[in-house]
Amino acid sequence: MSDILIITTPAELRAQSRVWRRDGMSVALVPTMGALHAGHMSLIEDAANRCDRVIVSIFVNPLQFDRDADFTAYPRPIDDDVAACKAAGVHAVYAPTAATMYPDGHDTVVSPGAIATRWEGEHRPGHFTGMATVVTKLLNTAEADIAVFGEKDAQQVAIVAQFVADLDIGTEIVVGATVREPDGLAMSSRNRHLTDDQRRAATSIDEALRYIANEVAHGADIDDAVAAGSEIIAAAADTRIDYLAVVDPRTFEPTNTTPARVIAAVWVGDTRLIDNHEIGTE
Repeated sequence: MSDILIITTPAELRAQSRVWRRDGMSVALVPTMGALHAGHMSLIEDAANRCDRVIVSIFVNPLQFDRDADFTAYPRPIDDDVAACKAAGVHAVYAPTAATMYPDGHDTVVSPGAIATRWEGEHRPGHFTGMATVVTKLLNTAEADIAVFGEKDAQQVAIVAQFVADLDIGTEIVVGATVREPDGLAMSSRNRHLTDDQRRAATSIDEALRYIANEVAHGADIDDAVAAGSEIIAAAADTRIDYLAVVDPRTFEPTNTTPARVIAAVWVGDTRLIDNHEIGTE
């Protein structure tokens, strides 16, 4: 295929998207913070199956980090990411700088509603405001037909769906399934920070979520199932639970009914991992 386009400014991105759309081509956007792994590549494949042109944005958004150390430590292998995108048939990578995204005088943010105050919103103050702001900017600039997000960030996806509807943004939100390692651990750029022992301990998260989802789907008491799931994680070395709960998949309020979603955030050593599983009905 032809060389991949590297775009660095909003004006360039908007212009290129409009050229494609003028020529009758559909456009997909896959927003990422880089450090691409198999989970991201699955989203890119989904986008390519749905649209004629695929844009991958790579931007480590400073507004999403509540700890400076996390922002500084976040991996930025841009050359590897571009190579992976090119191999996957991506047509353009949008890689703006922070100064481009937030120039001097930038003073507007997008503040999501009640759903953003719970769980990740409680444990990471300001995170969802930063996420909603950058995603709104990306959607407005790319003018894509669809944007593809990963199910692993289920609360984020629910927030995006809410503000896209509320703000009349014309991009369809598509959710790609979580990609897992053979032992069940959800793919994440954070996994590279785990030691071998921590990597083994981290599998307790998926084990607990699957246990809870199965128990609740078969009629077990939710509180009892969550308590037992907590014990599965606690039995693994060097783990600490931020939250483990069964929630409504749209509002993310705690629920005692199905369908639902079981969500978790767990520290394994100094690495914080999130994951979730859908709970269906029998």
